[in-house]
Amino acid sequence: MMKLLSRYLLKEITLFVLFTLIGLLALYMFFDVIAQFSQLGKGGYSVLDALIYVALQIPGNAYELMPIAVLIGSIFALSNLNGNSELTVMRAAGVSVKRLLVWLVGIGIAYSSFTVLMGEFVAPVTMRMASQYRLAATKQMIAGDFRSGVWVKDGRQIVNIAEMMPDLSIQRVRIYEFTPERTLDRIVDGVQGRYLGDGVWRLEPAVQTTFLPASGGVTLKSDKLFDWPTQITPDMLAVLLVEPAQMSARALLRYIDHLELNGQKTQRYQLALWGKLFYPLACLSMVVIALPFSQTQRRSANVGVKLFIGILTGVTFHFFNRLVVYLGELQNWPAPAVVSIPTLTFMAVALYLLWRQEKR
Repeated sequence: MMKLLSRYLLKEITLFVLFTLIGLLALYMFFDVIAQFSQLGKGGYSVLDALIYVALQIPGNAYELMPIAVLIGSIFALSNLNGNSELTVMRAAGVSVKRLLVWLVGIGIAYSSFTVLMGEFVAPVTMRMASQYRLAATKQMIAGDFRSGVWVKDGRQIVNIAEMMPDLSIQRVRIYEFTPERTLDRIVDGVQGRYLGDGVWRLEPAVQTTFLPASGGVTLKSDKLFDWPTQITPDMLAVLLVEPAQMSARALLRYIDHLELNGQKTQRYQLALWGKLFYPLACLSMVVIALPFSQTQRRSANVGVKLFIGILTGVTFHFFNRLVVYLGELQNWPAPAVVSIPTLTFMAVALYLLWRQEKR
């Protein structure tokens, strides 16, 4: 009996969550398509290209909107059950608020698992594909924040990459290699490079300029092909294509390790990594917080107000999460504490509202 009721609850909530997610995605797609109008005509960028680009962003948008969709869908599903007196029948059949809460936690865990899969394996891939597709369609190349390109430190090497193509090949590479005493030992200039795997880039052609401290001279050597061993990988350079929050946790972890080895700041990427770990738990909070908002009969005058407040709560969570992350990056606060604040705050509010309702 209890298994049947829990499955029925899962089905009803999932149905409303799915409808809500589809509606939100459609709204996002509408505004994304409008935003692409300014790019039309650049390098042959057409309406079809814009639609393909927007379609490739759907998994990333779904990952971002999942907690809001879970909250709104859960509120409407539970309110519908409550309005049809089905929750009352469940309570009369022996389903306590505690058991109902356990069922909702289980449903929230299922949504959290789905969010993890989307954020780790699907969204980063499709977001990168979207960026690469638009860059290829507009005949643009990727450049860093400086006019000279992107600068990366790798051990005793300082690397300048002028441009990065949509296929993750690199253009106009200059490698400054230093001795352990921090004197310049060699400069390697490559016209273009492709990643071969196992930590090796192939530059073609390349010119090596080697400095001879003893004689004060310089030697030049030209190579049609030059294999450059380094810890820099296309995944690390993918920060040029995808925002840190849209990268997978694995890629973020590798990039953070690389930055730490080279004594560079990691706060921005630490926040993105811990956000990846805590963000799925937001779905769990949203399912729980939907219960007290739905505990009102439809004939009550204030049910619409409560539903509106619940929806507003989801939007508030979205922007509150962004605000806290921004302040954490600005103030250099500990990443685990920063990203856990929104989720734990909303979970505490949900539990407090449930406790208050039961006390009444």
